[in-house]
Amino acid sequence: MTSPATDPDARRVLVIAHTGRQDARDVAVQFCVALSKFGIRLRMLKDEAAELDLELPDVEEVKASADAAAGCEVVIVIGGDGTILRAAELARECGTPLLGINLGHVGFLAEAESDDVEFTIDAIVNRRYSSEERLTIDVSVYRDVEGEKELVCSTWALNEASVEKAARERMIEVVVEIDGRPLSRWGCDGVVCATPTGSTAYNFSAGGPIVWPGVEALLMVPLSAHALFARPLVVAPTSVMAVEVMARTDGAGVLWADGRRTVDLPPGARIEVRRGRMPVRLVRLHQAPFTDRLVAKFDLPVIGWRGTAERRRRNGGGSAR
Repeated sequence: MTSPATDPDARRVLVIAHTGRQDARDVAVQFCVALSKFGIRLRMLKDEAAELDLELPDVEEVKASADAAAGCEVVIVIGGDGTILRAAELARECGTPLLGINLGHVGFLAEAESDDVEFTIDAIVNRRYSSEERLTIDVSVYRDVEGEKELVCSTWALNEASVEKAARERMIEVVVEIDGRPLSRWGCDGVVCATPTGSTAYNFSAGGPIVWPGVEALLMVPLSAHALFARPLVVAPTSVMAVEVMARTDGAGVLWADGRRTVDLPPGARIEVRRGRMPVRLVRLHQAPFTDRLVAKFDLPVIGWRGTAERRRRNGGGSAR
């Protein structure tokens, strides 16, 4: 007989939670107990399972690795956007979609709020959800060795890769390049290279544009650049963006990928950013347009709008005039 842990036909979900928060632990336990009652197998990271101390049978414990979500139909992520970005590192290679339950502040990556738990559990149990692919970026860091590029490291990001000054008191001087051609040189605090998904994160805070998730594009935004031409750029998804830290600059730099992974950048380092080879999949429970998400997340004022749908609603479903 096949054991529950190895049964290929068993439904499985990976549950990831910000266990440093009591509210996240409470919601995680609520999800685990409910899903277990419906015969859905639970998988958790070992340290998180120990902290939750669930008294449930057949909870599979795994290490945090690129195949942690293999064989799972969905990854339930309980926390803020930072927790979802951590979960993306475990689910991207497997292609398992992420379902975020927001316990943070804005929570743009999350699909549900903490008061939607029962609805979300029902949607998972009855498979009433879809998923969409989000463009990622692959990032390569090189250093110059006797006139030749030597690869230092490779990483990726769902939101953004930012090249920043390492010391607060010093700027870094960079040359930016698009598709193999130099564009401009900036003395600046840094440069953000973002995806449409990341356009509402660091990119937005730096003055960059908000780009709808369905738009395939890459973004570059300078940070506090001392230059006349230092505007946000939107380029083709096939473009290759590059940032070179000038060899004669006084300040060293640092690369941040999604605010989680860092690489030290010595003077002369070159950072290349291109469309990622693999997307990240996010679960959708609602079909509301991205515009509605923007209004809700940023609490934008829309009172007074007299669009067709609103007029129809006010008229009790009749035709708009």
